[in-house]
Amino acid sequence: MKITDIQFGMLRVPLKTPFKTALRTVNMVEDIVVMVHTDSGQVGYGEAPATAVITGDTHGSIIDAIRHYISPRLIGQDIADLNHLTQLIQSSMEKNTSAKAAVEIAVYDLWGQLYSAPLYKLLGGGDPVITTDITISVDYIDKMVADSVSAVERGFESLKIKVGKDIGVDIERVKAIYAAVEGRALLRLDANQGWTAKQAVYALQTLEDAGIKLELIEQPVKARDLAGMRYVTERVHTPVMADESVFGPMEVIELIRLRAADIINIKLMKTGGISNAIRIADIAGMHGIECMIGCMLETSISVAAAVHVAVAKSNVITKIDLDGPSLCQFNPVDGGVIFNESEISVTDAPGLGIREIRGLERIEA
Repeated sequence: MKITDIQFGMLRVPLKTPFKTALRTVNMVEDIVVMVHTDSGQVGYGEAPATAVITGDTHGSIIDAIRHYISPRLIGQDIADLNHLTQLIQSSMEKNTSAKAAVEIAVYDLWGQLYSAPLYKLLGGGDPVITTDITISVDYIDKMVADSVSAVERGFESLKIKVGKDIGVDIERVKAIYAAVEGRALLRLDANQGWTAKQAVYALQTLEDAGIKLELIEQPVKARDLAGMRYVTERVHTPVMADESVFGPMEVIELIRLRAADIINIKLMKTGGISNAIRIADIAGMHGIECMIGCMLETSISVAAAVHVAVAKSNVITKIDLDGPSLCQFNPVDGGVIFNESEISVTDAPGLGIREIRGLERIEA
């Protein structure tokens, strides 16, 4: 099975409610879909969101990176030579991790199809059913409480609470949500780099002193402030998770060396795809560090790939934040992974199992 062509599409899916963080507000998923064609007639699918405030990628840069730097290296290459393909993708250019991730996902999809097996089985196997949290966007306190209660009533047992806008209001937000769902759901806070180290310590110690038990705090400080991350980690009981601070394996090694965080958040759009996500999980596992696997605002195309990785690496990836499809008004994908609120199930279809993508707008070369 050899690669013959790489094509692009735009997929637009409205969100159920606006997605609000300390960094941005988004109303719709607008992602680039990559279709890798082969001489056997099979097609592999990948996807990349334009998350400029985190990865630096835009729709235009994703397309140009693939069209001019990645695609020329892959045409004519054999899908069976997976390690060589991933090396070609990763060495094609610096950064541009979302573009690399979209192509890698499509290549891994084809690799599974080549051997007529679901991807997770080729990556090591595992229990094909996992459970995700759901994001509660930063908003007025009453709205966040109502959204949290609604999520619990729909069966979600872990809530990812967005904070980082106003330290005083953030504390009140968390107190109100905790009072509303105590004993029914775990709370994960995500500051999206919105606090300083001292603010984070103040907020977390205030919440801890109030008897509020949090599962974790995600990226409380700026991505490059590893000293600040370590400052927080050393001074609070709540486990600290690094997200934007960690893109690839080298950052993981440095984070572990500094003891700057307790947990690492793996996202395929940061790692540049599946190959580096696996490396990160393996490095973390060697050091006894837990991982979460998360996503950007993505549909069930690329999130399906993250699910397969999570299942295969469940010994290290102990926390799941793959709620992108649950935030969308509808699922544009036929086949593939099954998303049912908090429960995510993997079928035995080859590769990612995607049969069709509805509403895809073709982008001409």
